[in-house]
Amino acid sequence: MNTMAFENYESNVRSYCRSFPTVFTKAKGAVMVDEDGKEYIDFFAGAGALNFGHNPDHIMQKLVAYIQSDGILHSMDMFTATKREFLDFFQENVLRPRGFDYKVQFVGPTGTNAVEAALKLARKVKKRENIFALMGAFHGMTLGSLALTTDRSSRDGAGQCLPNVTHVPAPYMFPELDTIAYMERLITDDHSGVEKPAAIIIEPVQSDGGIYPLDVEWLRRLRDLCDRHDILLIADDIQAGCCRSGNFFSFERAGIVPDIVTVSKSIGGCGMPIALVLLRPELDIWTPGEHNGTFRGNQLSLVAAKAGMELMLNEKVEEQVARKAQIVEKFLKEEICPLDSRLSYRGIGLIWGVDFSAFEGDMTKKLVAACFANGLIAERVGRDNNVLKLMPPLVIEEEQLLKGLQILKKSIEQIL
Repeated sequence: MNTMAFENYESNVRSYCRSFPTVFTKAKGAVMVDEDGKEYIDFFAGAGALNFGHNPDHIMQKLVAYIQSDGILHSMDMFTATKREFLDFFQENVLRPRGFDYKVQFVGPTGTNAVEAALKLARKVKKRENIFALMGAFHGMTLGSLALTTDRSSRDGAGQCLPNVTHVPAPYMFPELDTIAYMERLITDDHSGVEKPAAIIIEPVQSDGGIYPLDVEWLRRLRDLCDRHDILLIADDIQAGCCRSGNFFSFERAGIVPDIVTVSKSIGGCGMPIALVLLRPELDIWTPGEHNGTFRGNQLSLVAAKAGMELMLNEKVEEQVARKAQIVEKFLKEEICPLDSRLSYRGIGLIWGVDFSAFEGDMTKKLVAACFANGLIAERVGRDNNVLKLMPPLVIEEEQLLKGLQILKKSIEQIL
């Protein structure tokens, strides 16, 4: 295995390669292969960018055919047939059947671009600067998104103050604290010292914070709070969206309608770069070119996105997730937790976390290494990285899913 080029020429900022120190050459479905021919079951799925797996046939065929047709590859925000097909399909097959009336804004190719645009729009609409965000949040690494993000090591990289955000305890942090009432007090108390926000931004399923699906009733009360105080509700569904939680949007289970939704990662179909902002039509007060980007609405990504939604519908991915979620939860309850009384788990759909915070030492670092040696790729998240995140492709075969879970069990037994 030759890694000299990376070690000599690539920046020290590289990270995942340090947990998975091999050179990968190809991948299919839920399996990655390195240049020595070793196979790894992928419970990482590109941090949520590969919900439909690696190189799914339906999407790849559409991409290859489009490239061979000399289709437009770059068009800024000009009209193209590809964009029209995506917009029509997305509205008619995803948004309208769910009762959502959103306009679509194409932004730069990554999730943080969508969050930055959402923040700009919220502040422009409400003419207020402050934003409420939850502790445990991860919303991106550019300065506006980073101001929302609470991970200390990420924030330390900014090199400057990250202003105009008020962080509120997430509802799971202090069960005795009514965080909705707390936010209302901050908003209404003339001695709170906190400016009324333009928006409250949440991940309906906190992912990098440690895998916390926010309570349905809490989400409904938050929607009501925003309505009563003229505050926009922004749902960041970049990682937990596209059926990861069991529904296309992770907030659907609460029956709420956010004012703005950020989408990226798996909306690209198979890891193709694209990000969207979905906004209520009356909020669309942008002037032409007021927010732009050279690579917004990447045409190949739009081809892959439409193909990914076709795959989702044709293969009934939401139903697959519901079935496989039961398999994972049953395994964690019956096979993993009995290994040690200090272990716990939580999750929804096909995003789960095994919590090692009750242990001393860097257990998850050892576990990730053991999993990798045994042929499983999984990352760690949460406070002090004490949670092992399980996030396989949604279309993973049940036999592969169980094999990956067995590798996890074997690896935990080894480190214990």
